Amino acid sequence: MDKPRHIILGVHITDRVHHAHVVQDLLTEYGCSIKTRIGLHEVSEKFCSPNGLVLLEMAGDEEPIFELAEKLDGVEGVGIQKMIFEHD
Repeated sequence: MDKPRHIILGVHITDRVHHAHVVQDLLTEYGCSIKTRIGLHEVSEKFCSPNGLVLLEMAGDEEPIFELAEKLDGVEGVGIQKMIFEHD
C-alpha cells in the first residue's frame, strides 16, 4: 500500500481585490481536502499589500488536491507552488 504524501500548496495572489473572490470560491469548493489554511500579506496602519500568499496543507485523496491546484493556477493573477514530501 502506498504511503500518503504530505502536500503543501503555496498560492500567490496578485491584486487581491480583483482575484481573491475566485480563489475563495475554489477553496470553499475543495474545503474537504484542506487540513490547514494560513493567509499572509503585509499590513500596517498605513498600508495593506495588494498581494497575498495562502499556504494550504492538504489532506486525503490526491486527485482533488491536484485538481484544485490546476484550477487555481488557471486563475488570472494567481501562481501555484507545490511542496510534496514523501514518507518513508
